[in-house]
Order: sequence, then C-alpha cells, then structure tokens
Amino acid sequence: MSERSSVTELADSLRREVERYPEGRKLPSSRALMERHQVSPGTVSRAIAVLSAEGLVISRPGAGVFRAAAFTTGPATGTRRTPAATARPGDLSWQEIALSSETGPRDLLAAPVFATLRVPPPDVIDLNSGYPHASLLPERLLAAALARAGRRPGAWERPPTDGLTELRGWFARDIGGHDGPIATGDVLLTSGGQSGLTVAMRSLAAPGAPVLVESPTYPGILAVVRAAGLRPVPVPVDADGVRTDLLADAFEATRARVFVCQPLFQNPTGAVLSPERRAEVLRIARAAGAFVVEDDFSRLLVHADAPALPRPLAADDRDGVVVHLRSLTKAASPNLRVGALTARGPALARLRATQVVDSFFVPRPLQEATLELVADPGWARHLRALGTELRNRRTAAVAALHRELPGVLGSYRPGGYHLWLRLPEGVDDGVLGSAAMRAGVQVTPGRPYHPAEPPAANLRLSYAAAENSAQVVEGIHRLRTVLDEVMTG
Repeated sequence: MSERSSVTELADSLRREVERYPEGRKLPSSRALMERHQVSPGTVSRAIAVLSAEGLVISRPGAGVFRAAAFTTGPATGTRRTPAATARPGDLSWQEIALSSETGPRDLLAAPVFATLRVPPPDVIDLNSGYPHASLLPERLLAAALARAGRRPGAWERPPTDGLTELRGWFARDIGGHDGPIATGDVLLTSGGQSGLTVAMRSLAAPGAPVLVESPTYPGILAVVRAAGLRPVPVPVDADGVRTDLLADAFEATRARVFVCQPLFQNPTGAVLSPERRAEVLRIARAAGAFVVEDDFSRLLVHADAPALPRPLAADDRDGVVVHLRSLTKAASPNLRVGALTARGPALARLRATQVVDSFFVPRPLQEATLELVADPGWARHLRALGTELRNRRTAAVAALHRELPGVLGSYRPGGYHLWLRLPEGVDDGVLGSAAMRAGVQVTPGRPYHPAEPPAANLRLSYAAAENSAQVVEGIHRLRTVLDEVMTG
C-alpha cells in the first residue's frame, strides 16, 4: 500500500471516530494510533494534519490532539458562528454573466493540464503522468538541501527579482557551457517550467497573434498559448523533429514572430531534432525576425544507454533568437518549482517585466535549496541512477508493447519518459482512454496534443510514474485487453 493511500485511509477512520467524540476530548496518542493501525509516524502526522485542516481537531504541542468545537467564536464580536458545512449557499448564477467572454470557459483550456496532473486511485496503474514515481526522486537529498538552505544567512530575506546570482550562474553554465554565449545576466529564474512558458508567451507575442507550435505537442503549451489570447498554428513533426520545410512555409504564411519547440525528446513523440534541422530552425527563425522558444524540459531525463546529447539550441545562438527554458522539476520533485528563462537584449527586459508583475520573484528558500541540491555530489549520482531506471522501464515497456500490441510503436529515442503509440484504424483514443481507466490503467489520449484535427488516433504512454517496471508491463497487458474489447465492440 502506498503512503498516500495509507494517509487517506487513516484520516477516514479517524474522521469517523472523532465525530463521535465530545468537544475537547483528547485523541489517542500517536504511538497508540501507530500500533492500532499498523502505520508509520509520518502517516499518523499527515492524517492528523488533514483533520486539523478540516477543523475537526486541534493540535496542542506538548498536550496532544483534541476534538475541535462544533462552533467557533467570532474574533470581533464574540458571537457563535454556524459551521460552514451547514451554511446555505447563495445564488451564484450571476457569475456566469460576469465571467463570460469570447475566449470561452477557462476550464476547457485547462482540461488537458488537469489531466496530466491527475493522481489516479491507488489501485490504478499510472501510465499517464510526466512526473517520475516518488521512489525515483531524491527525497533524502532534497530534505537535506532544504534543511541546509533554511540555515543559510539571509535565506528568508527577499531575493533579487531576477534570482540569486549564484543560481543564475549555475543555469548559465549548465545551458550554454563555460565558454558559451549565455552569461549570468542573461538568466531569469521562474517558478518552474509552466510558469516560464506563460511568461514567454505573454512577453513575446501580442494578443491575437499567431504562434507556431509543433504538432503534436505538449498540451500545456497549447493551453498557455490560448490562455494568453494567442492562436496556435501547427507545424508537423516527424522522426527527426519539426519539419523545417513546413516551418519556413508557416512563417511566411502567418508572419508569426514566435515558434515554440522541444528539440530534445519531444513530448509526445520523443523525437530529437536532427543536426541538419537544428541549423535550419535558427536560420529560418532569424530570417523571419522571430524568436524560438526552446522548451528543454527533458534534458535531465536522458537514459543510461543514450548517445551524447546535442547542445541546446541556445548554446549555438549568438544573435538572441533563442529564448531557452529549463526546469529541474521532473528530475528532482514536482514541488521544486524552480526553472530558468535565458534571453538577451530587449527580449530579456520584456520577460523580466512580465515576471515581476505576475509573481514578483521565486521564493528565496527554494532558490537556496536548489543551490544546495545541485552542488551536492549526490545530485550527479541521482541523475545517473534515474537514467538507469528510466532505461530499464523503457526496455520493459518496449518489449511488452511488441509482445502485446505489435505495430503500435513507432520510432523512439533513449531519453524522456514516454512513448507515442499509433492506434489501429477506427479506434477512438478518448473512448479507449476511458475504458482503460475503468480497467485499472491510466493513459493519455492523443487528441489534446494536436492544435488542429489529428491525422490519426494516438496514445501517449508514460513509463516514469508507475511504481516499477513490472507495473508498467502489467499496465500494458491491461491496455491490450481493453483495446481488444473496444475493437470487438
């Protein structure tokens, strides 16, 4: 049983028990709860925190945990307030008019992003999420880094709006190399990759303008583009990355000034931009007077058997064409929301202005913890171990797909965390995805990855979020069973 399910079950059990207690009654001690429910101290602590957040219990350090009062005293008047659970809701229908707009409901724009963040029930195998399973993340390194960061002098003072100089310098070297074109002053720290994409789109294109995107592409890119009032224009991708012949045509037809791409282990196809096309992308964008936003999201997820990685496009750009985005989130933790945008000239000034208006700055303790993390010798060891485990999972997934679903897997590169599957003719990927969920495996339908009508039905299968390789194989077996049922109708 996972810790998440243990916490949920213990909280449910305690909730039923506490509701029978009189006000002020003390709960059993943590030790007693551990022995009764056969759980760890951390599980007890998290379950109590859940009840405390719901207002059911009050924790008094040194005394214990007690049943909270059913009614509370108002701070100003001393009157007793009715609990929120019994309060009658007001008429909220007026909000439909207040929130109406020509762009449509925001929840529709965000639906694909919510889907990528959805946490499945404990009995469902997760072949959907882009975040590696908790067992693959450096939780001990992170805990130690955060503890050391909290003791750094000035750790809780306000940081520079662009970010700590030392961390910006680390990103500059990591992206462009020690003798590359990127300087510390070219780096702007962001609250993770998704925030960096939002800052870039709102800064580089005027509302209503076209933005060129790869097709298929990460739905979060499409959501950011549309939420900024921009119009995504698809440029097809093949095994060698974006089709540069069509990229030139798209720039000419639309007069777009921004192209968003993922040259390394592209999401969802896994394509790596070929050396010939790398130079072409920069040449075409420069001739069009346009920016290339390089989302380098998966560079730290390279597999142990991968060849040497190509440099980021930004490392070969001397003219300020490339706005580079890098995040540590996937390789470290979903909660380490620290990333970096690199740019030069007026573009950097525009990015900086948008960022400071939106969020002021990235919290300094997170920046300090990130510095501690990347300076720890254990960080390099973690990345090597992660690459080995991702290779093993990919190998198991590919073998299972060839055995269970021959013909659905196209080309793939040894990196990233996902495989792009082409479904048989006539299969609806949305129907298959819903049926798979009911059968206990969560996968990602391909339709949301296309900014226009898709040329075929696809699924994206992630092998990073499952608990282990055996679970990946079992998930693919369940998927095969569901596909057989869908096809036989």
